[in-house]
Amino acid sequence: MAERSTAAVDVADNSGDQSLTAQADQSTADGVAKNREQDTDSDAAQENIGTDGSGKTPPLELHSGHKLARRYRLEECVTRLDGFSSWRAVDEKLRRAVGVHILPAHHSRARSVLAAARSSALLGDPRFVQVLDAVEEDDVVYVVHEWLPDATELTALLAAGPLEAYDAYQMASQISSAMAAAHREGLSHLRLNPNAVLRTSTGQWRIRGLAVNAALRGIDSDTPQRTDTESIGALLYAALTQRWPYESDAYGLSGLPKDIGLIPPDQVRAGVHRGLSELAMRALANDGATASRHESPCTSPEELVKAIGEMPRIRPPEPAFTTPPDYQRTTYQQGSYGRPASRPGARVTQPVPVPPPPLQSRTGKALKWAVSALLIAALGLGSWQLADALIDQSGNAGDTNKTQTTDGDDKSGDKPKPAEPLTIQGAQEYVATGGAQAPGDVAKTYDNDSETYWRTKKYNEGPTLAPYKPGVGIVYDLGSARKISSASIGLRYTGDHTTVHLYATDSLTPSTGVDGMKEIATGTTRSGSLDVKASEAVTSRYVLLWMTAVPNAPADGYSSAGYKQAITDLKFTG
Repeated sequence: MAERSTAAVDVADNSGDQSLTAQADQSTADGVAKNREQDTDSDAAQENIGTDGSGKTPPLELHSGHKLARRYRLEECVTRLDGFSSWRAVDEKLRRAVGVHILPAHHSRARSVLAAARSSALLGDPRFVQVLDAVEEDDVVYVVHEWLPDATELTALLAAGPLEAYDAYQMASQISSAMAAAHREGLSHLRLNPNAVLRTSTGQWRIRGLAVNAALRGIDSDTPQRTDTESIGALLYAALTQRWPYESDAYGLSGLPKDIGLIPPDQVRAGVHRGLSELAMRALANDGATASRHESPCTSPEELVKAIGEMPRIRPPEPAFTTPPDYQRTTYQQGSYGRPASRPGARVTQPVPVPPPPLQSRTGKALKWAVSALLIAALGLGSWQLADALIDQSGNAGDTNKTQTTDGDDKSGDKPKPAEPLTIQGAQEYVATGGAQAPGDVAKTYDNDSETYWRTKKYNEGPTLAPYKPGVGIVYDLGSARKISSASIGLRYTGDHTTVHLYATDSLTPSTGVDGMKEIATGTTRSGSLDVKASEAVTSRYVLLWMTAVPNAPADGYSSAGYKQAITDLKFTG
């Protein structure tokens, strides 16, 4: 569990297809703006009958500071609705923020929530907020989720205005491909709305509540692929227009005017990208047909991915550079600061003194004398050396009894041999304990492509990998026994504390642990690359690159922020 990506929670958002009941403070402790409402989700939730038709289950009496499994400490209740509640909590074992959904074990939807959470956890797709735990104990069912401190809901983004065409294109592309992957595994969302879509600080889009949000509310569909596709179309429509594509207001967005039907986004707002406008209409349902009139409707996320791939690619906007203002000389620099004006309202102007010609000032004259003295000294020294060399040459020419011998090795004997690059014939990840990091990517460390790399997992503690792991690394095969004197290692993440050791070992699968290997060299870096040099070259066919400490790196498309590192452009020299 320590190696798993941790950082965001799927807080059970309460906004449905109808307008919000109430809204409280938009600021939460994780830095993600969330719609936090009262205990009702719809008119049905105000009665004693749940949204699934069953009797409404009273919520558990929980409070801040309560612990689940003597591990998850509840901090703040975010949602309390229809017999379940959602909390921001702290995992005291791993010292990280998490989110927890809690409902009684006798709740009518407890079994379906557990099944949905466990199915979602098995997917393991980083584009979704991950389920970390799903447990039933002491008459309580709870589901633990990631918590994303660096993410912002689409609801909050749209509150500031519609998205740029490139951002809307990226959102539709990433959300569609993620949902297509989920449906291939038999999973659907059914509540894919602006509260369930997050954008991280690195620009990646994440989906929370896969299968779980719908299970908590007892939502089902006979056409799950069509439902999720229409939801993606609504998200794209809202991103382009800042309007909800239905008559009712929802998620802080105004609905469309009544009695005009579903009109394309480029007719709602000027300047909307036409290709994205047509894509949104192809995804939205309009009495069973597409509203774009020309293209066939998209009825599944897979078809939506195909349609996006057929579009011309939308490039990011060029960065805007502002021209700096012209430099203006102030009155203080002109020497008139504090001087009274000759008459009221008159500006004091003083001519700027013209600097003297080069080398005509007092400092310039001193510099000229100093340069002249140096030239005279240099000429005298050169004349003396030339005369001394001529005297030695005439003396050697007159001595016929002395013989000069020239050793051709003298010219190159003192020159060190240039470092010889060593060719890597193969590699294999070395796992001392636990699981592997990325065994399929080891060849990317020496493929001469700086865009590809082998990466470690993300760790919550650091920079030293212990006690989670004694270290991670790769064994390289040089083809035959070669002398190894140094290595140049390209690193993806900059920062302090990346520590690498080189060991000579006996095979791609060493017969001894690291303690039984001969160390070649070690090094610690503070930049984006690391050069490790041995005090004395060591001969070996197999070399283990062993990493024992990694820097604290930001979130990216593979994992959230934490201690991690990636290697590219590795070169050995002998």
